[in-house]
Amino acid sequence: MSDANIPPSAPARRGNGSRYLFMGLLGLVVGAVATVMVMRALQQREDPYPHSLMHVMAAHMHALKDNVTQNRCAATDVLPHLQTVRALANDIEPAFKDMRDDPKFAKYASDLRAAIDASLASPPLSCPGVQAVAAKIGQACEDCHKYTNN
Repeated sequence: MSDANIPPSAPARRGNGSRYLFMGLLGLVVGAVATVMVMRALQQREDPYPHSLMHVMAAHMHALKDNVTQNRCAATDVLPHLQTVRALANDIEPAFKDMRDDPKFAKYASDLRAAIDASLASPPLSCPGVQAVAAKIGQACEDCHKYTNN
């Protein structure tokens, strides 16, 4: 017998499972990348000014509370934070363009500035005084946040 009469063996057939797995994983990766791109595009349309303003004000209020915790309540430790919060409070209405014409919102912003002005006019000279000032300013913030979240 010659080898010419032996039919060549058929190539081993692999299953399509690995192809489906690869395509499924590729689809997941492409979908994740597309989702991230869409989310970033939507995020760029949002104005970061209001959130940034609130974050900086909150950071200074936390710094006041940290000063109390560390027993650093001298005027030189407290006044810079109060002055910065007061300067930032001037930007509340411009930052929130959709609410700046709302008289109740404007009143809450004004109440916040009045609370800070009162603490600057008579700065706290002790840690209990700083706690009282922080509580008064915090209450003004909370009142506005309750109103805007309704």
